[in-house]
Amino acid sequence: MNKIILIGRLTKDPELRFTPSGKGVATFTLAVNRPFANQQGEREADFIQIVVWGKPAENCANFIGKGSQVAIDGRLQVRTYDNKEGQKRWVTEVVANSVEFLDSRGKRESNRDNNENNNNQEDSSFGTVIDFSEDDIPF
Repeated sequence: MNKIILIGRLTKDPELRFTPSGKGVATFTLAVNRPFANQQGEREADFIQIVVWGKPAENCANFIGKGSQVAIDGRLQVRTYDNKEGQKRWVTEVVANSVEFLDSRGKRESNRDNNENNNNQEDSSFGTVIDFSEDDIPF
């Protein structure tokens, strides 16, 4: 069985491309916090490459962005390719079967607007303000 479930935050906006046949493929990196602290008492994160195909890829590109929290259900894929110098390279990534957007729609749109316009105004129509240290954010 090859099944992976991850919850994390995007480190940057998804990159959407299309195959010659017109099928969408989105890629992004997901920062997933480890459930323990290191010897210095700091929390660390793993940065995992995600690939999404088809209509879900287009939805990812349209509705989530840097900082969005998502849940991924997928499988681990390891593949190889030869680089320009003829050396074999290995790539490990998660191919998503489904992507669930965990932020509210209003917050996602606010994050997207802030990322596109460098506008740091808060969306006061949702939730409460939580104080946190910038060091707590893994990206």
